Amino acid sequence: MTELYIVRHGETRGNIMGFKQGQVDAEPSQLDETGIKQAENLHDHFDISFADQIFVSPLTRAKDTANLLNKGRNLPIQVDDRLLEISYGDWDGQYDTDLKAKYGQYFIPGSNAIYPEYYKVANGEKFTDVENRVAAFTDEICQKYTDQKIVIVTHGFTVRSFAQNAVKATDPLAFKEPMNCSVTKIEVAEDGQQGLFYYGRVFE
Repeated sequence: MTELYIVRHGETRGNIMGFKQGQVDAEPSQLDETGIKQAENLHDHFDISFADQIFVSPLTRAKDTANLLNKGRNLPIQVDDRLLEISYGDWDGQYDTDLKAKYGQYFIPGSNAIYPEYYKVANGEKFTDVENRVAAFTDEICQKYTDQKIVIVTHGFTVRSFAQNAVKATDPLAFKEPMNCSVTKIEVAEDGQQGLFYYGRVFE
């Protein structure tokens, strides 16, 4: 049994500005003061010294979160591109207010979340594209590191994709993106069967 503890990175200015960060790695997509405090709080309340190693997205906001979480724990860290946030294509780096003015029908009413069909106008990744790369990562890691406890530091939509895969959800909107610096736990049996133990838990 392989245990996956999947962490969403800390808050960025982009998160609170309604900015489609996607795979943008420059400001405002770096951890802000609140995001740093969130990661430090998680470090203090979720001791990852039980784990064997950390896998992290190559984007700076995820790597900075992983480094703060790993302070004093000194677990080995590996970067994996399959843990990247969804690419919103032409929408990466744009503001939701501007996008809604032009493409309002692709936004879920009352939120900045989008419907799966958004990719038709944004030239971005499909929801299923992210789910597929997450599935490939999960299969490989769980075969290679059977019975290990692995911390994964990644992004909101990517965490959501782990959960979608774990429960084989057919509704693409079954999971909302979790809170910053929350933890999701998934166990994967040797036969590949997955169990979602909790989603978006905040440790305080």
